Amino acid sequence: MSENNILVTLTEKICGISLIIISAIMLYYTATTDALGTFSATFGFLGAIILIVGILLLIITPKE
Repeated sequence: MSENNILVTLTEKICGISLIIISAIMLYYTATTDALGTFSATFGFLGAIILIVGILLLIITPKE
């Protein structure tokens, strides 16, 4: 495995973990507050999409 490929894999994993953490905070805040009003469904949907993208970044590996 080349050094460049290792860096790409490491960057993907760090970005995936970051997106999962951000989406967890977003979903928690959406579920526990009433300050969002009518936008709570929108933020819940966006949090779920970010969670899916983060999980995919952890699962999928780059081509060698």
